[in-house]
Amino acid sequence: MKQRMEWKKGLLSLFLLFGPFFSVMASPTKVTLQLKWRHQFQFAGYYVAKELGYYRDLGLEVDIVEAVGNDTDSVAKVLDNHAQFGISHSGLLKHRLQGQPVVAMAALMQSSPYCWLVKKHSPIFAPQDFDSKKISSLSASENAELITMLANEGIQPEVVDIGAQEPLAAWIEGRLDAIQVYITNEPYTLAQQGIDYRLVCPKQHGFNVYGDVLFTSQTFLDAQPEVVARFYQASMRGWRYALLNLQHSIALTKRHYAVDKSLQELAFEADQLKPLMMRTGSTLGAMSDARWRLIAELYALDDKPMQEHFRGFMYQPIQQSGMRLSWMFILAIAIILVAVPTYVRLVVQARKSK
Repeated sequence: MKQRMEWKKGLLSLFLLFGPFFSVMASPTKVTLQLKWRHQFQFAGYYVAKELGYYRDLGLEVDIVEAVGNDTDSVAKVLDNHAQFGISHSGLLKHRLQGQPVVAMAALMQSSPYCWLVKKHSPIFAPQDFDSKKISSLSASENAELITMLANEGIQPEVVDIGAQEPLAAWIEGRLDAIQVYITNEPYTLAQQGIDYRLVCPKQHGFNVYGDVLFTSQTFLDAQPEVVARFYQASMRGWRYALLNLQHSIALTKRHYAVDKSLQELAFEADQLKPLMMRTGSTLGAMSDARWRLIAELYALDDKPMQEHFRGFMYQPIQQSGMRLSWMFILAIAIILVAVPTYVRLVVQARKSK
């Protein structure tokens, strides 16, 4: 009887000691990442981080949500707490200077992937060539760099209402002289159809801005800085793997997310985007104070809001040295260190009672 009581006490002690740990393991922190477009290789690093367990290893359960229709406003969703993290573009700086508490965590693309699409033999080569040319309507929030590139030159193109027709179809028919495109989407479609084209990109004309900026809100960062740190660490790990293992990350993206896209289309996208992400002399996701200030000048943003709101706009990742251990591995070590002595003590007591 005494032996049985000792065992029960021991088991109860273990339950009370490790119950909270097992509770944490069973209930990871749930967060949402809001994408700025539909599922494609553009977001492969986050897919990798989820599917290969990088988020899970750091105690996170991440829901990756794609944009619905033309609703690409990820900033509003993060500020309204419908999502804790989002993907935006360099126009995120404008939101910050307007007093909205957004924090840029990483610039995954060191140059914008947005360009103007023109016919191969078009006379349009530079911003001034757009004067009086026919273009489709633009979203001031999503295509800010394309609009600003023209506005800074005082150019007034003719915005044409094409109704419900797709811009690419209207461009092919000749109803439009130029349309805004994402370098991985429309160019692929045209290549498949054998249609020649040229791209006129802002970075070719001194308007080089960041693209695909990972961000969060200041409110969430203040409330749960450790969650933000873990999400950043796992996401960057996912992107490093994705870019160094293109074949696997493309297959993973196709299997779990961009199921309607072909492997060929995803491979084309990867080939176009990788040079924008992995540039010589630049760390993946790197941002700088000087570069953001230059972007503010390119957007002709006032200096006073910069002085009032810019500080704290860039997230400062927690610097870690030495071996990085996942929280599950650390927990396993803790359990072993405490459980083994307890087990030995129970065995010794059981033998003494015989």
